[in-house]
Amino acid sequence: MADTTAFSRKLTTHVKAGGCASKLSPKLLDRVLGSLPKIANPDVLVGFDTADDAGVFRISDELALVQTVDFFTPVVDDPYTFGAIAAANALSDVYAMGGRPISALSIVAFPGTGDMDVLGEILRGGLDKMMEAECALMGGHSVNDPEIKFGYAVTGVIHPDRIKGNRDAKEGDAVVFTKALGTGVIGTALKKGIASEPSVEAAAKSMLTLNRAACEAMLKFEVHGCTDVTGFGMIAHAREMAVASGVTIEIEAARVPLLPGALEAWDAGAIPQGLRNNQDFASCAAQVTGTVDPRVEGLLYDPQTSGGLLITLSSADADALVRAFPAAVRIGWVLPRGEKPIQII
Repeated sequence: MADTTAFSRKLTTHVKAGGCASKLSPKLLDRVLGSLPKIANPDVLVGFDTADDAGVFRISDELALVQTVDFFTPVVDDPYTFGAIAAANALSDVYAMGGRPISALSIVAFPGTGDMDVLGEILRGGLDKMMEAECALMGGHSVNDPEIKFGYAVTGVIHPDRIKGNRDAKEGDAVVFTKALGTGVIGTALKKGIASEPSVEAAAKSMLTLNRAACEAMLKFEVHGCTDVTGFGMIAHAREMAVASGVTIEIEAARVPLLPGALEAWDAGAIPQGLRNNQDFASCAAQVTGTVDPRVEGLLYDPQTSGGLLITLSSADADALVRAFPAAVRIGWVLPRGEKPIQII
């Protein structure tokens, strides 16, 4: 495990904290993907048309492959930790589907004139996290690029009848979340040089934590829907689940866990552009009722790196999951479809 206190130190001119994983605006991406034809293949059990976390391809009646890819620019200063976070983030989509990652290929963009020791540390961090996940690194591909980017294409396995997608949330379900929000604003505060060391350490610990244990815990219960909360923020990911399932997801803002220092980063103006993009895309799908702290409402759009699992299951099972996995918190309910897919109270 990397020394998380190293995050507050600039180690090299080649690695600079980018604030959050840089992604295309969800509004632009949604428009482009919506113009593509659906895949006509009976073995494609989950394709890109459902906006799910990963694709699933059936090999046999007993076996399907879960496939995903994720890479981004540095979100922390320490190269080893950046590599480990990139690996944890890429693995997350497989866990969100209820799958078990088995192999990975690395994706590297690095300047040819850069410090190869830095690249070595990035690769070592990623490899160590893959080994923790018991996922075999099979190779990869690299390009000469002045802007550092790193990540993985990951393959997992799952039984075709046990896929945990975003289409099956049921009315009456409780909504459970397994991590705290705030990596985006804290990363931006780090970039601006105004982040406190405890907040950066807490964000680092969260991003380095695999969703493996959360996945294993949830699979002991009858989970109806699951997604991981990553770059598009909680509201956009919950919106995808609500729309796909034909329900409204109610989020109790005061119950949503926040990382230490997240509110302080917000108050200091450390708002990443990704958060603004997420608001621009998804706020029209959310209805706010009652008195909600505007800062907490804003953080529901915060782009997360290696974020937690958003799970829907019966109230009784949710209580049992929270007891079995203390990091999990019930944050809301699944309601009959109302005026908007998301209700924030």
